[in-house]
Amino acid sequence: MRYAVLFPGQGSQTVGMAEDVLSERTDLLGSAANDVLGWDLADTIRNGPEDLLTQTDRAQPSLYATSYALWEALASQVTTQPTAAAGHSLGEYTALAASGALDYWAGLALVSARGRAMAEAAAANPSSMAAVIGADGELAERIASDRRQAGGHLWVANLNAPGQVVLAGGIADIDWLVASARDLGVRRAIPLNVAGGFHSPLIESAAAALAGALADVAFTEGAFPVYSNVEAAPARDVAVSLATQLTHPVRFSESIEAMLTAGIDTFVHIGVGDVTAGLVKRTSRDAATHVVATLEQASLVAAELSVQ
Repeated sequence: MRYAVLFPGQGSQTVGMAEDVLSERTDLLGSAANDVLGWDLADTIRNGPEDLLTQTDRAQPSLYATSYALWEALASQVTTQPTAAAGHSLGEYTALAASGALDYWAGLALVSARGRAMAEAAAANPSSMAAVIGADGELAERIASDRRQAGGHLWVANLNAPGQVVLAGGIADIDWLVASARDLGVRRAIPLNVAGGFHSPLIESAAAALAGALADVAFTEGAFPVYSNVEAAPARDVAVSLATQLTHPVRFSESIEAMLTAGIDTFVHIGVGDVTAGLVKRTSRDAATHVVATLEQASLVAAELSVQ
């Protein structure tokens, strides 16, 4: 068996998530984390309110920290090391920390800076995103390209799984996409509750700010390769890839397909929810999936991985 670990991105957060982790891992999510962030991480996760936790600058460190703590719980009990890792957008940072390529504390400061930069860029340039259901990447790209040629602002942002693509654009462009979906050959377009048009040129200012933060971070060779959202393969230059990620599509489906081609047959979602496991199932009927969203699940999945 060859397995990969996958980490979720922004959107998976919920108030009260990962309570077992909050209680058990105060070393990772307690006062030391608060010192890095400048706000109370555990209290925000436990009590929200929801509109606070869903803010980009709060959601990203919260998901990074809880997912990493769950990874450590799994890693401490499993007897076989992952063959590879990947994460969806923000989750790529957790994957890098899990591999050892990025120090946990440096990563926490980095995702905090990333969240602030993305929030500021979105506030300065109002935009949004929508999922187009029943469209492949080629159709989605054609829709976005045609809209830009007509003077609009629309880009493919996430290639999540077959039939599940997300576009980013200006507010008027997303409204147009939702209203015109049927005429465009799309089953439907669903507006997403996000703060901005992430993974598109609409937040170019965030990429520039993040590049400055990345310049201060030392990346090392990890214990296993991390597939980049930008390249759908291990990044040739991690810092450049992470900065580029903000304005380019998340090629998550292609990353899963590349891992399958490399002989990986099992995928473990680590973090709240189960979104990456669901994307794997949409990409491959044959791949096995596991979910580690609690410490109890970490023990159960570790036992399964250790005997296979």
